[in-house]
Amino acid sequence: MGGLRTLALPFVVPGPCGVAVRDRLKHLTPHDEMVLRAVGEHQGALASGDLKARCADGLEHGADTWAARKRELTARSSSRIAGAITKATHDQWALARRCQAAHIQKLEAGINMLRHRLSLPVGEKGTKRAAGGYRSKSEWFRKSRRLAMLEARHAAAVAEWQAGRVRVVRGGKRLLNTRHHLAQAQLTEEQWRERWDAERWFLAADGESGKRFGNETIRVTPDGEVSIKLPVPLAHLANAPHGRYTLTTRIGFAHRGQEWADRIEANRAVAYRIHLDTQRGRWYLTASWQHPVVKTIPLEAARARGMIGVDTNADHFAAYRLDRHGNPVGDPRRFPYDLSGTAGHRDAQIRHALTRLIHWARQAGVAAIGIEDLDFTAEKTREKHGRKKRFRQLISGIPTGKLKARLVSMAAEQGLSIVAVDPAYTTLWGAQHWQKPLTTPHRKMSRHDAAGIAIGRRALGHPIRRRTAPPPHDRSDRAGHRTAQAGPGDRGREGTRPPATDHAPGGVPPSGKRKREPSASNTVRDAPSTQQWVQDSLTHTG
Repeated sequence: MGGLRTLALPFVVPGPCGVAVRDRLKHLTPHDEMVLRAVGEHQGALASGDLKARCADGLEHGADTWAARKRELTARSSSRIAGAITKATHDQWALARRCQAAHIQKLEAGINMLRHRLSLPVGEKGTKRAAGGYRSKSEWFRKSRRLAMLEARHAAAVAEWQAGRVRVVRGGKRLLNTRHHLAQAQLTEEQWRERWDAERWFLAADGESGKRFGNETIRVTPDGEVSIKLPVPLAHLANAPHGRYTLTTRIGFAHRGQEWADRIEANRAVAYRIHLDTQRGRWYLTASWQHPVVKTIPLEAARARGMIGVDTNADHFAAYRLDRHGNPVGDPRRFPYDLSGTAGHRDAQIRHALTRLIHWARQAGVAAIGIEDLDFTAEKTREKHGRKKRFRQLISGIPTGKLKARLVSMAAEQGLSIVAVDPAYTTLWGAQHWQKPLTTPHRKMSRHDAAGIAIGRRALGHPIRRRTAPPPHDRSDRAGHRTAQAGPGDRGREGTRPPATDHAPGGVPPSGKRKREPSASNTVRDAPSTQQWVQDSLTHTG
């Protein structure tokens, strides 16, 4: 095992701590839409100015500057709207700081890789663990120039980090860059402008426990009536007392509607956000709330009824069911998806594949799903896989972050736990130890199916190898038991094992018992020993 990196221990992933549901605001009148656009534009301008002020404060931000910004916004809106805007501003600034730190780490990884490869002789071959030298002197020269460029970028990024300077765009950098590529995006300037303005609006309000229906700014009654507290400059648009505007539409959340109704009737906090889908021309209302974090079950409890190991690939999930001893049960299952097309199509594909996986896990009767704790940050660098452009595109297309978040939330609704394991060597060792033994004329095993077994066994706490520490003398356990073997009470050891379905000889029923019991031994060699030890079924060995 020399040279292998230390593996992280499996752990049960904490469950979700929040809920978000959405419903469409149907049959809005033109006046309703005019009011929503006016409020969103006004509050969006306030949010943009507040973000500019927050970025100018940098690392010198404190409670005093926060209070000063909030007082300034309160005069132009309300105290609750000002609080929601400043909170959203701080969240956006903190996200930009985290992205800045990740960018610095990516630059450092690229610089270290370039320095390593430039230090090697030209033409030196690499290994599976480390890249070799560059192929030619011209390539070496180009990479030395790129190293200088990355070092300059790294120095600039570190200087901005130390100064507390971030680069953030309300509305999104991608949509901003789309303005220069309207033909490729199949948009006109008017369509892009409408989408850009809608993304920069601010029509959101944080929930308040103890207030009527859990929110004073955007209030939704149990019968679905939606009303908005207008900012001071737009108070003349109110059609209800106390400067409120009531929409003509009614809503009713089909998903988690009863849970939402229970919260607002108890005056518990519910946050709301109104947004416009410019492509469809539809308005939506999103309600979200938090609930106490559910304590995860112990790891041993998650392993009690076996595990389903899932290998994540670019176009499918490869899953295999294992019992609590780590033995594969049945045949592999594959859940395909297509990650091409729009973001909505990709998200739907992932959701449908996870739904089928979770339904199968419930039918199998397991309590947990084992999955790799994937992070391709180091693998996406251009410096490590420069010529392997298709490979970099492949791993960049796997939505690991969104996949883990969605799987945890969907599994929690079905009472399943998620066990995350270290992804090191799962594909390699799974193919080495499980692909060939399980391949039969009736079962086709891929290396991804074998990786699912490796992931499940690691989640169960078993080694990936089928059998470990073979006896040093002969086939009897003269030197002791194997290091990975089921306990004596797991299955009876006196009876004869029925043959496997795929390997049953002629005349032996696949799922039944043998036609005759084994005969008694007539040789001294096979006589029962007086030594006290347990010889369990080999299918239970780790």
